[in-house]
Order: sequence, then structure tokens, then C-alpha cells
Amino acid sequence: MLSSEAIQNLNQRFQTEPTESILAWAWEKFGRRAAIGTSFQGAGLVMMDLASRTRLEFPVFTLDTGLLFPETIALKLRLESFFGFQIESLEPDLSVEEQGEIQGPELWKRDPDLCCTVRKVVPLQGKLAALDCWITGLRRQQSDTRSSIGIIESYLFDPASGREVIKLNPMANWTRDAVWTYLKEHQIPYNPLQDQGYRSVGCVPCTHKAGSDENERAGRWLGFQKSECGIHTFMARKA
Repeated sequence: MLSSEAIQNLNQRFQTEPTESILAWAWEKFGRRAAIGTSFQGAGLVMMDLASRTRLEFPVFTLDTGLLFPETIALKLRLESFFGFQIESLEPDLSVEEQGEIQGPELWKRDPDLCCTVRKVVPLQGKLAALDCWITGLRRQQSDTRSSIGIIESYLFDPASGREVIKLNPMANWTRDAVWTYLKEHQIPYNPLQDQGYRSVGCVPCTHKAGSDENERAGRWLGFQKSECGIHTFMARKA
């Protein structure tokens, strides 16, 4: 795995390189041991298109919590047709109904952190166990919690073995305006809820409309001191 010094040097280098070059580096370094994870926000769609145009055949996966909007599920099918490849759906072990029987109904109203762990974090952990590099669509402009992300980071995945996973955020420097300009210019399918005031689309019960003057994730988990589902916080960052 890459040393802390190598991560630092790559971060400096990637600050001025186009996203396509960063993706090309990941393909050369990791091949199909690197994969794009997406919830079909705008940046993830741009990244999928850039990879497709440069013939970088990264596997692509998404987390299907069983609580997604119908528009999100329909978008997955449209994107598979548009790009010509399958997008793997990672599902939790428990259905929403089974979770209700064990934890009580509507867990997201009482303990959204636990709900996100069961329905998102645990399935992602299973996927990352087979990867060396996780490619995300995170952008610094999205929220305060993401403002200091690196383009490339190293995380401790398994403390017992010391195994690390590289997390690559090639879209970190992109603005929302740049993302949507690209999507429109290249006519990439996107979630129609984005045109209805949903600036970030997650699970139905935890996603609400937000004002254009608010940060992009302001409509998530209203009423809770929560801005992240946990998939980007469960691992300890090393570099």
C-alpha cells in the first residue's frame, strides 16, 4: 500500500491534474481492484462518464437500502442503458420489514445512525473487503464535513490485520455548477428529483428539499445533528 509520504505527494500532484488523469492513475495502479461507488448524485455521474469515455472499465456499485426513491431506482436502469454496463447493487442482510421486526418500525426516526449502519455501512464493508481502492464522488463544496477531504486518502480498513484501503475523491475540486454544466452538455441521465428542490437524494424518509442558498446536504436527516450516513466516517484515516 502507499506510504504517507506517497499519499502527500500524490495529493499535491492531483490538485492540478484533470479528473481523467487521476482516474487513469487509479486504473494503472489497481485495475479492477478499484471501483466507483455512487449514489447517483451529479458528481458520480460525471465521473462514470469520464471513466467510460477514456475506456477505464472500473466496476461500479451502489447501495440499495430498500428505502430509495422510485426515481433513483429508475435512474439506475437508465444509466446502465446509457453507459452500457451493469451497476452492482449492494443490499443489507435484512429487508426493511425484517429490520422493523427486530429493531421496531421506522428505525430511522429513532436512531438514524443505527439504520444507516445496518443498511449502508455494513454492506459497504463487505464490498471494500475485496477492493484496494474505493473511488467516490465527494466534493469539498458539498458541506463543512467534506471541505477538507483529500483527492487521495488512505484508511485503515481492518485494525486486526492492518489492512488499508485507498479512498480516491477525483471530483473533490469540482463545483456544483461545473458538475451540472457537464451533465447538461453531455446529456447524461440524472435524478429528476434534482429539478424539484432535492439538492442531495438519499433514502425517502431521510431526504427533504433544501433551499438554493443552503449547503447541498442540508435536506438530509432533518431534526438530527447528522450530516453523514456513516460510510465516509467509519474508517480511521491514516493519510
